[in-house]
Amino acid sequence: MTLAILLSGQGAQHPAMFDLTADRPEARPVFAAAADRLGDDPRELVRRPGADLHGNRTGQILCVTAALAGWAVIGGAVPPRSIVAGYSVGDLAAWGPAGRMEPRTVIALAARRAEEMDRAAGADQGLAGIRGLPLSRIAALAERHGLHLAIRNAADSAVVGGAGSSLDEVCAEALGMGALRARRLDVRVPSHTPALAPATEALRAILREAPATAPPTGAPRLISGLDGSPVLAPRVGLEKLARQVSETIDWAACLAACEEHGATTWLELGPGRALVRMVESRAPGGRVRSAEDFSTPEGLLDWLARDAA
Repeated sequence: MTLAILLSGQGAQHPAMFDLTADRPEARPVFAAAADRLGDDPRELVRRPGADLHGNRTGQILCVTAALAGWAVIGGAVPPRSIVAGYSVGDLAAWGPAGRMEPRTVIALAARRAEEMDRAAGADQGLAGIRGLPLSRIAALAERHGLHLAIRNAADSAVVGGAGSSLDEVCAEALGMGALRARRLDVRVPSHTPALAPATEALRAILREAPATAPPTGAPRLISGLDGSPVLAPRVGLEKLARQVSETIDWAACLAACEEHGATTWLELGPGRALVRMVESRAPGGRVRSAEDFSTPEGLLDWLARDAA
């Protein structure tokens, strides 16, 4: 078995997102590191009535924390052949399971990443997802409205980013053109668009000083969330982490890279099932699960063990 571990991006944060890992002793250091950056225990924050889980800084820290807490629980149970890739901020989170950074470092960088993105972004900007039109038509539609292609998900699915009023117009027009789905995402910055070029410049300097480590034997292969290529040289991988904030990311290429590596089983760590749904559309009937599909950590670990056997 080759296991592909996919780490979620923003948008699906919810009050129960830590239910599977909240009481696991292996995840305590992850939650402690997140609390240092949030000023609050993330397990309590997500359940607090009225808490804003989708503010950019809070959302990025929560998503990275969910992925790393999930990895803390399953890391010792993954098969010998595994690969890890992350979507948007999940691209940064992937450096944890890949053994390239300590969880505390990843969470600290997620906070800095969000701060620089907020500093560069204007008011009322964000992202919208469109599915059911050819990628070329989505790109042309975005350009016509002064938006940018942010993420290539599939041949008929993409995320566009820019001003909020234009996003609303694009969604309405896309639905009129026959799109199956077109809606604003709960992300409040135009991630992966040229509007955030100043954030990329700032992150280059920040990542240059980041303490990266050599991956241990048996660590999952790390795939760049920018273009789907394997991360071999840390310097190159860190540069791509900076660039992906303001450049279009090719998630379809990341999934293709996992397939080329022989992925037969797929597991999403983080809030929601967005990445699982994308895989299911590519490989119907495959072994594809989200950690949130399981009611207990033991159920998730049993599934991994049975599949490996």
